Amino acid sequence: MDLTIFFSPLDESLYADITAHSSFFKNIATFSDKMPDYKGAHIAIFGVGEARGAARNAGTTEAPDEIRRKLYRLKKGTGAYRIVDLGNLRLGHDLEETYVRVSEVCRMLLEDNVLPLILGGSQDLDYGQYGAYETMDKLVSLLNVDAFLDLDDKSESGASNHHIHRILLHEPNYLFSYTHLAYQTYLIDPMSVAVLEKLYFEAFRVGQMRTNMQEMEPAIRNADMLSFDVTAIRSADAPGNGNAQPFGLTGEEACQVCWYAGMNEKLSSAGFYEYNPAFDDVHKKTASVVATMVWYFIEGFYHRKHEQNFKSNDFMKYSVSMPVEPEVITFYKSKFSEKWWMEVPYPNGRQKYARNSIVPCSYNDYQGALKGDVPERYISMLAKLI
Repeated sequence: MDLTIFFSPLDESLYADITAHSSFFKNIATFSDKMPDYKGAHIAIFGVGEARGAARNAGTTEAPDEIRRKLYRLKKGTGAYRIVDLGNLRLGHDLEETYVRVSEVCRMLLEDNVLPLILGGSQDLDYGQYGAYETMDKLVSLLNVDAFLDLDDKSESGASNHHIHRILLHEPNYLFSYTHLAYQTYLIDPMSVAVLEKLYFEAFRVGQMRTNMQEMEPAIRNADMLSFDVTAIRSADAPGNGNAQPFGLTGEEACQVCWYAGMNEKLSSAGFYEYNPAFDDVHKKTASVVATMVWYFIEGFYHRKHEQNFKSNDFMKYSVSMPVEPEVITFYKSKFSEKWWMEVPYPNGRQKYARNSIVPCSYNDYQGALKGDVPERYISMLAKLI
């Protein structure tokens, strides 16, 4: 299918004054005169200036181009870039049609092994992003970074307030795990966190992340898709958001999350949402932060190690005898990246879980097992597999 029918070309004013050959813009292919060939690309960027689902953050329509103005002027990172910018998606006559278009474009890209990178728009667009996996015949793990949980079940509150609730209830159900980073307790109904815990999903407060960011890496490494709401970043660093909070992740911490996500070999799509130029400062500080996050995500992508063959000599295997069930927990450590995984045996006859049976973990999980403690990650994963 010709993607040109879905997209509007980029305005020349976004890049007309960029002359440096080392710039990000000069090292990618963009939809200006004609649509670039996305087949064979590693990453396909596209904007979705949809604001009809925004809750108290109307004005995200111009966000994709403002992010591009900053991103295009950054320097090219490492790696042999094969990146295309498809332009801005033509919006549907209503929100549901926009979701369908996002899903269709992402599905086409995923089928060609191209990673969709969405510049939103309101965060409910991740419902369309998630929908792209429906025909992929695999279970999906979702990583969401947001100050709020967005589990409201009332549609009149705005689509971006209940998109996670809608994903959890989506039929057919192909959501295997859900991880939420950077929520702020005083903004959250305690019952919402309890719901996630009952489903054996993970949720981490900003404080937990800040105490030990490296412990977040295994959770990020387990995701198939990333949805990042700018609201998770404190207003001092990212004022360009109608729901901006005085506390939250720093810009540097947000970039760290994006670096980890980019390095995750499982992760196959990413969306950056809720930036609103109308609330930004005169220097468009928030656009700079989001552009740098995207840059770090791409940099992480080009540092992927392709560590998936756990039977190869690239891994050290450790079998830990336990005083309780299970009798043995098997851990794997990469000789190159020094990252850790552990094996959680899937139930007999449940072959669809095979790709999830070796899960990312940390050195602390291994140390705990040596002391006789079954890692929380093991217990949680086993509960999902049963």
